This record gives sequence, C-alpha cells and structure tokens, in this order.
Amino acid sequence: MRKPDKKETVNLFFSAFLILAFIVCAHFFTQFTANLDATLGTIINICIYAVFGLLVFYATRVGDGKPVKRFSPVTLIVMVLPSLYIIIASVAKFMPLNSVFAGNGGAVSIITALAAVAFGYGIPYTFFSGFELAGENEEEAAPEVLEGGVEADILENTEETVGETLEETDEAADEAADEADGEAEEDTEE
Repeated sequence: MRKPDKKETVNLFFSAFLILAFIVCAHFFTQFTANLDATLGTIINICIYAVFGLLVFYATRVGDGKPVKRFSPVTLIVMVLPSLYIIIASVAKFMPLNSVFAGNGGAVSIITALAAVAFGYGIPYTFFSGFELAGENEEEAAPEVLEGGVEADILENTEETVGETLEETDEAADEAADEADGEAEEDTEE
C-alpha cells in the first residue's frame, strides 16, 4: 500500500472534521426536535441519521481517479430495502413490528438510528463503488467484444456495410472522374 500524499492527508482531515462537526450539529437538532410532535420529531431525527450515513459514505470514498459507476442489486436488497422498511415501520403505527422499531415520545430507537445510517450510506453505495485509478502509461483501450453473440454480429454487419459503402463511393467517384475526363476531351476536340 502506498503512502498517502499531502493532498490525500488534507482530504482525510477535512472528512473527519466534517463528520465531527455534523455530530455536534445533530446534537442541537435532536434537542430542537424534543419539543416537536412525536412523529415529526422522529422523521427529522431519521433524516439527520440518514445524512450522517451520506457523510460517512463521502468520507470513506474519497480518492483519486474517476468514480466507478455501477448498480448493485445485492446492496439494494440486503442493505437499503430492509433499512427503508425499518424506517417506515418505526413511524407508521399500522406496520408490523412497529412496537419493536418505534421509540418513546419522539425519540429514535437504536435500531431505527442504525437503519437510517445504513440507508444513507447504502443509497449512494448502490450506484457508486469508489474510484478507479488508471495507470500512468495506459491508453484507453477499445472495449473487447466476446466472440460470437449479438455484439459480434452487429460489428460484423457494420464493418461489411461500411466496406460496401466505401467501395460503392469509390466506384461512383471513379465513374464521375471518367465522365469528367471524357467531357474535357470532347471540349478540347471542339
């Protein structure tokens, strides 16, 4: 593993500072929500924890290179959807397991808080996995096509069509040049 350079060290420091500052701000928000209606206070607290999960994702995914975009159905099914269910069940009294997930008097239970953090972390993680570094001397290579299959057939047909079109264009250009030469010779004879 390589040693982080100065820029990466500064980025890590600011990421840690951002998370600590958010924790302090979240404390004041939770004190504010204690005076609100129980359901509204719970919703605001869940949003605070979800934003914390987003910040943790940002802090752990900083890096150089281009971001790797991908869709992970496993992360969606294993982390995001159960977290979303726990969040909804903690607020909606008609949902099964509401008594397990609901807090007392507008407070958020530990399970719901962890589910909100997992939800905030899981949403971007489902679509972005991190950063990809390209080698210093590597050139971007054309994507490889598997032998056979639909893509290979399409590429073959495209190459054949382009080849036929080029041949037809060359023939038409030759014919036009011959006709122009023939007309020029007729003009010179007259």
